[in-house]
Amino acid sequence: MKKHNDQVIDKLLSSVGRHNPAFKIWIIALLVIISIGCFAYYRQLRLGLVVTSMRDYTSWGIYISNFVFFVAVSLIGSLVSSILKLAKVKWSYPLTRISEIIAVAAIICAAVIIIVDMGRPDRFFNVIIYGRIQSPIIWDVLVIMTYLVISVLLLYLPMLPDIALCRDRLKHVAKWKQNLYRILALNWQNKPGQLNRLKKTSTILEIMVIPVAFAIHTITSWLFATTWRPGWDSTNLGPYFVSGAFMLGAAVIIVAMFFIRKSFKLEDFITNDHFDKMGKILVLLSLVYLYFNINEYLGPAFKMVGVEGEHITELFSGDYAAMYWLVQVPGLMLPILLMVFKRGRKPFNIMIISFFILMGAWFKRFLIVIPSLQHPYLPIQDVDESYLHYYPSWEEWAITFASFAGVLLIISLLLKLFPIIPIQEYIHHQDKSEDQSNEI
Repeated sequence: MKKHNDQVIDKLLSSVGRHNPAFKIWIIALLVIISIGCFAYYRQLRLGLVVTSMRDYTSWGIYISNFVFFVAVSLIGSLVSSILKLAKVKWSYPLTRISEIIAVAAIICAAVIIIVDMGRPDRFFNVIIYGRIQSPIIWDVLVIMTYLVISVLLLYLPMLPDIALCRDRLKHVAKWKQNLYRILALNWQNKPGQLNRLKKTSTILEIMVIPVAFAIHTITSWLFATTWRPGWDSTNLGPYFVSGAFMLGAAVIIVAMFFIRKSFKLEDFITNDHFDKMGKILVLLSLVYLYFNINEYLGPAFKMVGVEGEHITELFSGDYAAMYWLVQVPGLMLPILLMVFKRGRKPFNIMIISFFILMGAWFKRFLIVIPSLQHPYLPIQDVDESYLHYYPSWEEWAITFASFAGVLLIISLLLKLFPIIPIQEYIHHQDKSEDQSNEI
């Protein structure tokens, strides 16, 4: 048993200490994209928001679309690390750290993109200092900060035993890495008292993160629902946003599972069965989201009154019809039909399906934000043509790609610094399963 456990530990620690030229190229490529985004943001700071295509009508552009998208992605931490873990779904344990890393990276970039969206980022602290409890904006700021803290703790604390393993076993890595592991391990000795306190603390965090995760997306939906624009005046937006976020989170973890398994050769730990089970969860979440999609549009489509009617017409058959139906059919309905069959839940197949869901989810956030803003209830008279249409400028696209590169950079660095699979948890559950088999 001990020999087998040592082999498992060596296998899972190998990715941390291994030098990989392809990884360096990947990091350099991400840094180049981020550098271009930083230059675009420098231009935005120097010249003002006039370099973007945002005007009085479309005052929220793809920055807010990205914010809503990243907040949705971050909910994967509460889905896999908390809900499945608290339900004692044993097969999900190898996926917990991946989901926690994605959650932390996504919520960090969601917070950054809000700063980017501000014309005067130096005034950000005024939102906190002079925040008004009547405004959902201050609620959003507070809940994002809370969720970020809980997500970081939920990632870091259960990792302590594995960081201690890195400290004790990885003697060949660079000196700065050894010092990092020594500091972060917090003198962890794997004593029964430490394990007991860690278990209790982790359980508390797993319970805490669930209502905060629901709150973060519900409050984000209230930012829209409390703004008087067609398409947003709906009590359905809260559950609509939450269900869409869980669906998106499940799709993200499937794509991450595929590439991490392939890159780090983890076929023994992330198996085909994991893809099959995550595929079933994704089908269920997609069906729930499909219900809220129908519920969201059915009422306004029946009435077709005033500006609401114009908004629905533009989505169904107007300027945004192609994007709308691409989101609904290849981004939602077709994936559900394909994943119902076992063949559709094979690793490569479900990765491709999940990628289409991700693309559809991003464009869906674009459709939530942009068309509504272009149909105000009180239009401005004699406005310039640029007010009536919105096509993101190259600066907006550069910053958008940089934000995605930032998420991938954080994920890549954390995956390279720490074991991807929770080693101690994996060994504990393997030993427990073996003991139960021996008893039988």
